[in-house]
Amino acid sequence: MSAPPSAFDRAYEELRARWPEFTEERDVATPYGPTRVHVHGPADGSPLVLLPGGSATGLVWFANAPALGRRFRVHAVDLLGDVGRTERRGTPLKGADDLTAWLDALLDGLGLTRTHLCGHSYGAWLATRYALHAPQRIDRLALVDPTQVFAGFRPGYLLRALPSVLRPSESRARAFLSWETGDRPLDETWQRLYALATTVPGRKLVVGGRPRAAELRMPVLVLLAGHSRTHDAAKVAAKARRSLPRAEVTILPEATHHSLPLAEPEELNDHLLRFLG
Repeated sequence: MSAPPSAFDRAYEELRARWPEFTEERDVATPYGPTRVHVHGPADGSPLVLLPGGSATGLVWFANAPALGRRFRVHAVDLLGDVGRTERRGTPLKGADDLTAWLDALLDGLGLTRTHLCGHSYGAWLATRYALHAPQRIDRLALVDPTQVFAGFRPGYLLRALPSVLRPSESRARAFLSWETGDRPLDETWQRLYALATTVPGRKLVVGGRPRAAELRMPVLVLLAGHSRTHDAAKVAAKARRSLPRAEVTILPEATHHSLPLAEPEELNDHLLRFLG
């Protein structure tokens, strides 16, 4: 007999049910293992790949998919090394270069020679690295409250996150979300998924150095959370404008780092749709 689904698995399936009708679940073969991609939107729409933050899973874009999927073929990815339905199998995941090689194989498997690319938090760091690695494959790059791209983490944020890292539990993760978001209302199903994700054994989030963002050559949009506790949004905006003087840099005044991209998605969707054209 197979084991009963875990609490995380149940939360995952519950959030999966919140995606629009006709969303396709694809498991794409890569040398690093099969990668789960949630695909929504017209088959002839311009492709848009979405990379989530850590512990969020590709399902975190459920509130954005209906609007984005009216114009684009959305591909929301469960990250390699993180929780979700992407499996580590085959080539070992050792460093950041493996992540870019994995994304090469994933885009090949999806049949995407070129795509728009958008990432949030850790996913924005990975999206930046990939855009530098394979600029010929990226039409436009959107970075949503990126971490470790233009600036590091605030020490206070890392200190607050430490209990969830050292002794992970659902209650500690929820307390951390509550602190970072200032008790803003978050979708309960996603909040439960995120909190349970921190307790799943075997996660291996690969980190690396700060990418050379100034070398990006495609159009770039940087959206920053005005109340983000990961960093000072105004200072990060100034650094982003110095690094990429032609980029669009906007602060979303009411957003926090972990309320994005799902809380009050209309503003984020409007910025993305306008930028991506």
